[in-house]
Amino acid sequence: MVNLTVAPPRASRSEQPAPVVAPPRRRARRPRRLAPVVMLAPAVLGLVVFFAYPLIADVVLSFTNFNQLGAPSFIGLRNYVFMFTQDPRLITATMNTLWFVVILVPCRMIGALLTALLVSKARRAVGLFRTILYMPALLPPVAAVIAFVFLFNPGTGPVNALLRSVGIQGPLWFNDPSWSKPSLVLMGLWMAGDMMIIFLAALLDSPVDQHEAASLDGANAVQRFWYITMPSLSPVILFAAVTGGIAALQYFTEAAIASSVASGRSGVSITLSQVLGYPNDSLLTFSQWLYTRGFGEFQLGYASALAVAMLVVTSLLLLLVARQIRSFINPTKESR
Repeated sequence: MVNLTVAPPRASRSEQPAPVVAPPRRRARRPRRLAPVVMLAPAVLGLVVFFAYPLIADVVLSFTNFNQLGAPSFIGLRNYVFMFTQDPRLITATMNTLWFVVILVPCRMIGALLTALLVSKARRAVGLFRTILYMPALLPPVAAVIAFVFLFNPGTGPVNALLRSVGIQGPLWFNDPSWSKPSLVLMGLWMAGDMMIIFLAALLDSPVDQHEAASLDGANAVQRFWYITMPSLSPVILFAAVTGGIAALQYFTEAAIASSVASGRSGVSITLSQVLGYPNDSLLTFSQWLYTRGFGEFQLGYASALAVAMLVVTSLLLLLVARQIRSFINPTKESR
C-alpha cells in the first residue's frame, strides 16, 4: 500500500518568524540604575544628617525639660504653654523681629533697586561705582557693625559732629530706644551692595526692543519702568523678598554686636546674654531670646520649643510674602 501523504511546503525566508532576541541580563542594567542613586547619595545624606535629624531632634526636645546636666525628661506641652502665656520678653522680641521684617527688608530692596537704576544709567566710571557701592557688603558683619556704631556715637562720632557743625543736634542713635532700630536700617542700606548687584544684573538684561517700541509709542520713563522693567524683575524681587525675610527673621549678629558696643560693656568677662537687647530691649530679637534661653540659661528644651515656633512662623510668613509679591507683580494672572 502506497503512502500518499504530502509533506507541507517549506516556508520562504521572508515568511519565517524572526529569531527571538534574548533580553539583556539584569546584571548589565544594574550599573545604569544605580548611577543616579550614587550621584544623589551625598546630597541626600547631607540633608538627612544636617537637616532632617536636627529638625526631628528639635521637635522631640521641645516636649522635654533639658538643661544639659541630665537626661531630657518628658513634660508634654508645658514649654509651649509657658511660651504663649508666661514668657515675659517673648512679645518684645517677636515685635522687634517683625519690625525688621516689615521695615528693614523693603528698605533694603528699594534702596538696592534705586542704586542699581542709577548705576545702570551711568556712562562713565561704571566699574568704579559698582566697586565702591559693593565694597561695604564684603565687610565682615562684626567689623561693619563696630565701625558703624563708632561713626554714630552721640558724643564723639563724626556723624553728630557734622550735624552740630550745621546747627543740628543729632540723636543718640544706638543709645536711644526710638532710634536704635532705624540706625540698623541705615546700616542695612549701607551694606545693600550684594542685593544691588543682583538687581543690576536683572536691569541690564531687561528687553531693550520693548523699551524702544514703548518709547516710540509715547510711553514715558515711569510707564516703561512699571510695565516693562518691573515684570522682568519679578523673579529677582521674589528672590530678594524671600531671602531678605529669612535673614530678618534670623536677625542676630548685627543687633547683638550693636547692643554690646553701644552699651560700653563689651569685653571678655561680659557674656553676650548680659547685653542683648540694649537699650531697653529695643534690639532684642527672637533669635537672641532663643540663644539667651538655650545657652545663657541652659533651658534647651524651652529653646527647642522656640525654634519650632520660629520654623512654623517663618514658613507661613514666607508663603504669604511669596503670594503677595506674585499678586503685586502679575495682577492679571492672579485675578484669573
